[in-house]
Amino acid sequence: MVTVGMYYVVIPGKEGEFEERFGEVLDALERQPGHVRTALYHQVKRHNIYAILSEWDSREEFTTFLKSDLFREVTDWGKASILAGRPRHEIYSSTEASV
Repeated sequence: MVTVGMYYVVIPGKEGEFEERFGEVLDALERQPGHVRTALYHQVKRHNIYAILSEWDSREEFTTFLKSDLFREVTDWGKASILAGRPRHEIYSSTEASV
């Protein structure tokens, strides 16, 4: 199991649009082999800073998704018109069972 942290800074005023589009991304993720669950969070005091935590059965299945046309389709929308900067992604691996 791996957890992927994806961190975004959204242009102020575009938070609603980002959250709406996230719903579309979530629909796409839920159809991907190896995807377990994904959740969207934002900072309490800075509402334009978000984290998406996504759990996958394996790093390989997540990497396959990253290379897919679907990934490009669901991420291209935000680069120019919604995001204030380049997103940061980190992969956290776990070999221990969750409690």
